[in-house]
Amino acid sequence: MSGSGDGPAALAVVLAGGLSRRMGRPKAVVPLGGRPLVAWALAAARAAGLEAVVVAKPGSELPPLDVAVWEEPERPAHPLTGLVAALERAAPRAVVALACDMPFVTGDLISRLAALDAVAAAPPGEAFPARYAQSALPVLRAGLAREAALRDVLAELDPVAISADSRALLGINDPEALRRAEASLR
Repeated sequence: MSGSGDGPAALAVVLAGGLSRRMGRPKAVVPLGGRPLVAWALAAARAAGLEAVVVAKPGSELPPLDVAVWEEPERPAHPLTGLVAALERAAPRAVVALACDMPFVTGDLISRLAALDAVAAAPPGEAFPARYAQSALPVLRAGLAREAALRDVLAELDPVAISADSRALLGINDPEALRRAEASLR
């Protein structure tokens, strides 16, 4: 897919604007292994050698960060809101989007996504982590306008599939998943 990557190197974007309904508190600040969840994704982005930013709603609870925080619109409360805002602000770069609740994502996986020149994701269509090119913006905006499921919108983009260990794709969405993640660190 040469030419579809839209410009210079990708930027790592850690999305932290979710409502965290299942967790019951903002996931970005939830501690795992002695550090907030968002710190794990940022460490993986650094390991990949990418510049990173956090994208969150205004007033989102975040731990102290050593990266820029970009604000996404308050509404709608949808993962595409932060992704669209990030791509618009990152132009002309593509973004490798990560959720703030992905502590086991690896620098290697992020590097492999960033190196591609296309929209790319790990099968079976995982929306995070994934590489989104600037050329994806019209489809992402249309999906946001109809508040479509992010996986469905990603499928419309026909992403290049890359292999990934299932642990690297694990999201910590609720207290039980957090307990399992803590146990796996021991």
